[in-house]
Amino acid sequence: MQEIPGTPAWRKAMRSELIEARQAIPVAARQEADLQLAERLDALIGDVEGRTISLYWPFRGEPDLRKWAASCRDRGATLALPVVIAKATPLTFREWVPGDKLEKGVWNIPIPPESAKVVAPDIVLSPVVGLDAANFRLGYGGGFFDRTIAGLRDSGHSARVIGVGYTQQKMETIYPHEFDIPMDDAVLIAIDG
Repeated sequence: MQEIPGTPAWRKAMRSELIEARQAIPVAARQEADLQLAERLDALIGDVEGRTISLYWPFRGEPDLRKWAASCRDRGATLALPVVIAKATPLTFREWVPGDKLEKGVWNIPIPPESAKVVAPDIVLSPVVGLDAANFRLGYGGGFFDRTIAGLRDSGHSARVIGVGYTQQKMETIYPHEFDIPMDDAVLIAIDG
């Protein structure tokens, strides 16, 4: 049965299809693309010294930017990881230093412990399941990033939100709903094959 575009059932079906396609990309091809993604992020962001960058722990075939993040820290950036505190709430960002001991968060994704410093990022990297031409992101369906972006903007914090992924995740439209918020920028890397 064909789902009606834009409905929750359609989004769920698109998520499954796009995640399956992303996970089918060979690991070596993703690793090569992640190096290109790091170069493009450096060009887009510029000097990172004194800035706080929130990345994410890679999950279900998402780009792995941890080496790039470590290089940003070496160049004077502070790093953070997003943390789910509760359903239907914005994410919290906790400072992270590569090598620090992490705890298991939602979906067993590693997160900094509760004792880690809470920070406000200047740059938020957001992995995409799908991304359309207007930079609207199809995510996992919890609405965490949309609530987080809205909260940052409502508080007057000028965090730059960058969607990251692979060109295989491009969509014509996600049929944005009123609560969907577009990314400020997006970097998608093509993977052959």
